[in-house]
Amino acid sequence: MIFSFCLCGFLKKSCRFDKILVMNIALLGYGKMGKEIEQIAISRNHNIVLKIDVNNVRDLTADNLKKADVAIEFSTPADAITNIYHCFNSVIPIVVGTTGWLDKLEEVKKKCSEKNAGLFHASNFSLGVNIFFHLNKHLAKIMNVYPDYDVSMEEIHHIHKLDSPSGTGLTLANQILEAVERKNKWIEGEPKSTSELSIQAKREGEVPGTHIVRYQSSIDDIEIKHVAHSRKGFALGAVLAAEFMQNKKGVFGMQDLLKF
Repeated sequence: MIFSFCLCGFLKKSCRFDKILVMNIALLGYGKMGKEIEQIAISRNHNIVLKIDVNNVRDLTADNLKKADVAIEFSTPADAITNIYHCFNSVIPIVVGTTGWLDKLEEVKKKCSEKNAGLFHASNFSLGVNIFFHLNKHLAKIMNVYPDYDVSMEEIHHIHKLDSPSGTGLTLANQILEAVERKNKWIEGEPKSTSELSIQAKREGEVPGTHIVRYQSSIDDIEIKHVAHSRKGFALGAVLAAEFMQNKKGVFGMQDLLKF
């Protein structure tokens, strides 16, 4: 069975994605995000053939993984690398939404190449957030030549979020550091010097995710902000990434999927 999908109904924006085949999907991590991904995948006629959580880790075997066309990984930073390597060894493409492991990214990329495997990773799978990333990069380039504006960041996530700052926050911060020459590193909390980019990382209730970038001067403020209303945007992006990764080898990200 072959079908196509458009984001029109979800985002009220006319977008076209290539036709894709129905897939068998392994979910590595079956918490709130895993369950949201499951609902969207099933609504798109995919099959969930494996669900791994803390209660059945022993079921993550090569034989079980090979029942899947692709795996989607939303577990914990401590488990992500192990899950990635299980998929590499089974030559199953994997989409990774877990953050907090990117200090090992180069090692993982090398292993992906050695195993001729497929990896799709992103700090955030939301289409809106990836548009926000592009706005952030462009604004940072503009603001580089206006030193009267000091830049800072704020993020708010649910209390279950394990990494702080979040992967999304770090992506935004690194984009700013690449463009704004007066900043040379980020720091969580209050900055100790004007060369530090402050990130205020808050954890409150069940907030899906809010990110704010502010440029402040004595005259005025400029602010860009993204607020997620639910996990659906992240889950849909992960399923679209899984569809994109079917039968692919190499390392990919949201820029490859969305072609911004």
